[in-house]
Amino acid sequence: MSSVAHPKEGEAVDILVIGGGPAGATAALYAARAGRTCRVVDKGVASGALGMSHEIANFPGLTEPVPGVRVVELLRSQAAGYGADFVTDRVTTARFEGSRKAAYGVKGTYEGRSLIVATGAMGRSARLVGEEQLVGRGVSYCATCDGFFFRDRVVAVVGATDEAAEEALVVARLARRVHFLLPVESLRAPAELAAQVEANPAIEIHRSTVIEEIIGTERVEGLRIRSRGGAPIVLPVDGVFLYLQGARPIVDFLGGQADLSPEGCLLVDEYLQTTIPGVFAAGDVLCKHLKQAVIAAAEGAKAAVAADRYLSGHAKLRPDWS
Repeated sequence: MSSVAHPKEGEAVDILVIGGGPAGATAALYAARAGRTCRVVDKGVASGALGMSHEIANFPGLTEPVPGVRVVELLRSQAAGYGADFVTDRVTTARFEGSRKAAYGVKGTYEGRSLIVATGAMGRSARLVGEEQLVGRGVSYCATCDGFFFRDRVVAVVGATDEAAEEALVVARLARRVHFLLPVESLRAPAELAAQVEANPAIEIHRSTVIEEIIGTERVEGLRIRSRGGAPIVLPVDGVFLYLQGARPIVDFLGGQADLSPEGCLLVDEYLQTTIPGVFAAGDVLCKHLKQAVIAAAEGAKAAVAADRYLSGHAKLRPDWS
């Protein structure tokens, strides 16, 4: 598989996948094995529900418990071996006009003739006290985008995923001090990345710490935080970068272009196609099943087969034996 050609940087692919968990990685595997060029855009190997899981013991083929992040790495490696391309980026918007489907990320623009949404269901529904009022005035969701504005300042990064870790390292090159607030005890990121964060002299890690309020009038002035078992304290900062997780389908980047259920889940037909022709969905964004990696993977396979048939001009899936 080492001689398999990967799509070139910047070129439009046959199947563009947003999200690289079990649904997205399996979709990429099936797309690549069908001879389709495929690119997967994802925030990070440990940014989804499977990657954040401590151990997985009920995924087919596992004879002993395996860290969730390792399962994701294996799925991606298998898909990449057949030619799928994986890009680390955060998609902010998407446009579905004409035959090309475009997704716009922090680092670049990605295009495909078809698209599979596999972004999972870890989006936030509730906001922190003070967050909404101070967005753009010290509250940010992208250190890569806004870190420059905090040069030589004191900031906080909040989260526990590899995305939060990567962004903490980015802003640590610019800020005077970075308070890394982990809502849990340990950083849920690959060991090498976690080691880089812990070794960075500009980063101070606060474990098992949550934000109760973002303080400020015209701009962020501080955070009211509480560590496990401790009393609330005020941490003076000039800005805060939020990478928190929730339990809602991550579909905000679609901008209302595809129909959703009242619960915010993507609506699809029996072939996993959304209300936009050529745009499919798989995994937890559908909210119609148990949240299990094996089910998300199966849906990823089905979505990739449906996208392949769509690109071939077939109106619907056909049984493989027909």
